[in-house]
Amino acid sequence: MSEQKRIVVVGAGMAGVQTAVALREQGFEGRITLIGAEHHPPYDRPPLSKAVLLGKTGTTAFEVDFDALGVELRLGLQVTGVRPADHEIDTPAGPLAYDSLVLATGADPVTLPGTVGVPGVHLLRTLDDALRLRPVLEAQQDVVVVGAGWIGAEFTTAAREAGCTVTVVEAADRPLAGTMPAEIAAPMSAWYAEGGAELLTHARVAAVEPGAVLLADGRRIPAGAVLVGVGARPATAWLAGSGIELGPDGSVTADAHLRTSAPDVHAVGDCASFPSGRYGARLLVHHWDNALQGPRTVAANILGGATLPYDPVPYFWSEQFGRFVQYVGHHADADEMIWRGDPGGLSWSVCWLRGGALVALLAVGRPRDLAQGRKLVEAGAALDPELAADPSVPLKSAVRKL
Repeated sequence: MSEQKRIVVVGAGMAGVQTAVALREQGFEGRITLIGAEHHPPYDRPPLSKAVLLGKTGTTAFEVDFDALGVELRLGLQVTGVRPADHEIDTPAGPLAYDSLVLATGADPVTLPGTVGVPGVHLLRTLDDALRLRPVLEAQQDVVVVGAGWIGAEFTTAAREAGCTVTVVEAADRPLAGTMPAEIAAPMSAWYAEGGAELLTHARVAAVEPGAVLLADGRRIPAGAVLVGVGARPATAWLAGSGIELGPDGSVTADAHLRTSAPDVHAVGDCASFPSGRYGARLLVHHWDNALQGPRTVAANILGGATLPYDPVPYFWSEQFGRFVQYVGHHADADEMIWRGDPGGLSWSVCWLRGGALVALLAVGRPRDLAQGRKLVEAGAALDPELAADPSVPLKSAVRKL
C-alpha cells in the first residue's frame, strides 16, 4: 500500500491498539487513525475487576507511544455509521474517509431490564465503571451481584476482599451455566461460601428498589449497590443499515481471514465471529487473548501479505476466590471428559477429548497442565485416558504413542 493510503481503526481497546501496532510492525507507512469512544487513553481491561476496583492503581493505560508510531489518536468520538460504498464512516464531527477500515468496537455489557439509569445499579466494563464502583467497596456496602459468571465471580472476590457483604443471585441452577457443564460448576459453587459470599441459584430478579433487590419468589435482599454481570454482546448496533453482515448473536460475521462482507473492511476482537476449521464451528470469543492475536492477521491481510486463516486455540484466565483459573480450547463437541485431581481441592484440571484428541482443558491452580495442554490442543494430540487421569503424570507424557 502506498503512503497515501489511510487505515481507520474504530475501537481503541486491545484489538484496536494492537491492530495499529501490527500495521506499523509489518511495514505500513501510510496514515493510521485510531478512534475511541471513551475519553481515557487506551487501556487494558483485566485489571479493572482487580487492582482498579481495590484502589491499587488508578490507570491501566497501554504503554504505547502513539506519537512515535505516527498513529492519529481520536478519543471521545462516537462513530455512528459506516457507508462502505463511499468508503466513509460517520461521526458527530463529520464523515471520515478510509481506504481500509477495521472494526474493533468490542462488546457492551448486557443490562438488566428496568435498571438502566437506576441509582446504585452498576456495570463493570469500562474504567469509569470501575472508578464508580471503587467507593462502594471502600464504604463496605452490602452488594448484590446479579449473575454468577466470570465477571460476577471476579467482582465478588474483590468486594469480599474489601469487606463488603455480598449476595450473588443467579437465574440458572449453577454458576457459569452458559459456559461450563454442571459437573464442573458444582465444585465452583462451593467457592462462594468459602469466600464468604452467599450464592442463590434459581433466583430471578423482579425489581431493584431503593436499598434492595426484589426476587421473583418474593425475597427481598438488602443492597446498597447492585452489580449486573449477566454477559456481553458485540458492540455493533451502529452498523445497522450498513450492509455489513451480522450474525444472530450480533457479531460481525468475518471470514477465515477476518474480512467482513464489505470490501476493504475487516473485523477483530470481541465484536467479530470467525469460522474455525479446528472446531468446525463459528466462534465468538470475548477474551483478551483473541484481541491480542487477531490484529496480526488483520494487518497482514490489509497489507497483502501471505497469511494463514485465523484459527486460534481460544484461551482465557480468571482470578477468583484465591484461585487462578485457566481455560484453553473449545469443548462443545467433545465426547469424553477426564478429571485430573480432586475438584474439592485447591488444584485440579479437566481434559476434554474428541475422538481421543485433546480439544480443551480447564486448569485450576495447575499452570503446568495449561501450558502443556495448550500445545497439545494446538497439535491435535491424542491422549491415553488412563494416563491423562493421573494428576501425577505430566500431560505431555500422556500422549498416545503412534
